[in-house]
Amino acid sequence: MLSYRHAFHAGNHADVLKHSVLMQVLEYVIQKDKPFLYVDTHAGAGCYDLRSGWARKNCEHAEGVERVWPLLDAADCPTGLQTYLLALKKLNPHGELHEYPGSPWLAQSILRTQDKARLFELHPNEYKNLQTLFAHDKQIRVEQTDGFQALNALLPPAERRAVVLIDPPYEVKTDYQTLIESLKIAYKKFSTGVYLIWYPVIDRKIVNRLERNIMDAGIRNVLLAELCIRADAEDAGMTGSGMIIINPPWQLNAVLKDLMPHLVRMLSDSGRFRLQQLVAE
Repeated sequence: MLSYRHAFHAGNHADVLKHSVLMQVLEYVIQKDKPFLYVDTHAGAGCYDLRSGWARKNCEHAEGVERVWPLLDAADCPTGLQTYLLALKKLNPHGELHEYPGSPWLAQSILRTQDKARLFELHPNEYKNLQTLFAHDKQIRVEQTDGFQALNALLPPAERRAVVLIDPPYEVKTDYQTLIESLKIAYKKFSTGVYLIWYPVIDRKIVNRLERNIMDAGIRNVLLAELCIRADAEDAGMTGSGMIIINPPWQLNAVLKDLMPHLVRMLSDSGRFRLQQLVAE
């Protein structure tokens, strides 16, 4: 199935969580001079126009990024949002929030000359947009292929350092099992990489099963950060989302401990968060 288009959801509450965590991790990685590889297994189009018909259909960004955007110049802006918001400002330099960056654009904004990126996307239109966006960037290679399969062919990377974002649409339930199988192989080949796995909260039973599978996979040092804007409920759609971080930067837990309560207050009137060490180091 290739029906999923992220433009419908660009800049929603899940993107705010996912992309603020991603930017914190990337900012930590570039503190060392050694090069690293950024891998995006389900890259999407790379950048989204919030004025487009797709983005305006449900206006999910109004309940997401538009709520945190004003904090950019605020004196009390949480530390965990600053790098993310500065990237948004770079894309929207005139002060109005018209463009929303996908994870590939955000990664490009922080890559140094010694770093590289590999982006994978199966959807033909999304791939075309992604390819056009990075056509002149020699550090970034874009491929129209299955990101789960491509990931394991890349590992271990020549750079010996990598940040891997695994962000499937979960439009078919087998994505969850494919994720676990791919992650086991990847971790066995390259256990020191930083892996970021995004998941939606639609059915709590599925989320619980994903957590158990991660905990039983023989993977060490796993941190979970989950933000829900509404209580779990059947047939309520996506009530929240989470990030599972394998080998998180040592200060990430503290940054998220400060950030998550802010996100709950900004993005929801009745939300909650979880910040939990799923597996010890």
